[in-house]
Amino acid sequence: MEEQGLLAEVEGFRNDAIELMCGMISVPSLAPSVGGQGESARADYLQSHLTDFDEVRRFDLSDPDFPGIKRSSLLAKKHGPRPGTVWVIAHIDTVPAGDLNVWQTNPFKGVYKDGKIYGRGTEDNGQSVISSITAARTVRKGTLKGMSMGLALVADEEQASEEGIVALIKQGCFDQHDVFLVPDWGSPAGSLIEIDEKSLIWLQFDVIGKTAHGSTPEKGLNALTVAAQLIGELKVAFPREFGQEDPGFRSPRSTFEPTKADATVPNVNSLPGKFTFAMDIRVLPSYKVDDVRRTAERVSAAVAAVTGAKIVITELQRHVAGRRSATDTPVYRTLSDAVTTVTGHRPEAVGVGGATCANFFRAKGLDAYVWQCGGGTLHAPNEHVVVDNLITDAKVFALVFDRLCVKGV
Repeated sequence: MEEQGLLAEVEGFRNDAIELMCGMISVPSLAPSVGGQGESARADYLQSHLTDFDEVRRFDLSDPDFPGIKRSSLLAKKHGPRPGTVWVIAHIDTVPAGDLNVWQTNPFKGVYKDGKIYGRGTEDNGQSVISSITAARTVRKGTLKGMSMGLALVADEEQASEEGIVALIKQGCFDQHDVFLVPDWGSPAGSLIEIDEKSLIWLQFDVIGKTAHGSTPEKGLNALTVAAQLIGELKVAFPREFGQEDPGFRSPRSTFEPTKADATVPNVNSLPGKFTFAMDIRVLPSYKVDDVRRTAERVSAAVAAVTGAKIVITELQRHVAGRRSATDTPVYRTLSDAVTTVTGHRPEAVGVGGATCANFFRAKGLDAYVWQCGGGTLHAPNEHVVVDNLITDAKVFALVFDRLCVKGV
């Protein structure tokens, strides 16, 4: 099929893609740790639409902390004669909706209006789930002359990926001949291809003081006040000790942000005896995550010594950046050429704050490329995807599949 005909075929799937997305968003897919029932129901829905593949493998892993709940992933392939598979990796879990009062639509019901689809998970990562399925429709099984074509629709990305892509890698589902597209980060007009990520570490700080009446603070130790001092000290120490810039990254500096905080006391007139907060830390690959942890411990010990509070640090998650993906590979050139054909401009290779499933492959010495068109509403109220962006993605993936899998160029 000529490429313009291929792109027209994708365009013809627009209404089907909208219907598939709205149906998928209406099946919640939340981790049990945030009150959900896992990805099993959404995997059921998607599996019913993966009918034109040579094989579809399903992995239902029991959540270690919630044994009755399944964390479900799907691997669908159309076989080609050459070694390796061109994989598109997209995750099917979502974050919670947050404050429902600021949503204009039901976050767990896909709503299409004015060229956009609204709902939790539409952009992150529903855009990629639906665009990859749409692109795969252009590949007829039994016609491939190159590499195999694969879709990996995986669980648990919003937590730690242990029951998702990490488990699939451990089970040997991928090999050294495979190449990986991970559309889990986007840029306006698809102008950037992410080839590198920062290392990530999430730290939780439990500050323990002593409760007292608000009118007699001298009888207690306000854990919230100590935590505020600790945050201030950390926000000075981290940038001072990890202050390099790398212009190849967007943004070019390491970041150190206090994020989640637990409730303190239910009443105004009591000093909180404990306060817990977490920090989302992303550092350039030139820095060691262990050094970041040691800085946090040193600053916490100093604040504890001055205030008399006890401070306990717990590491919630860590991802050490793998090597940068090469830009002289056939898959990078093919992806870059496909983006140019569809969008009219040549994309630029950059690094980002991460973390996506791509890094798990880079940590194994494999190349992985993160690209999609658009972005900006993920994890936010009224999250939505622009359907034109979704179709642009599908056209790019269809060209990649056509060139590497169908034609085997």
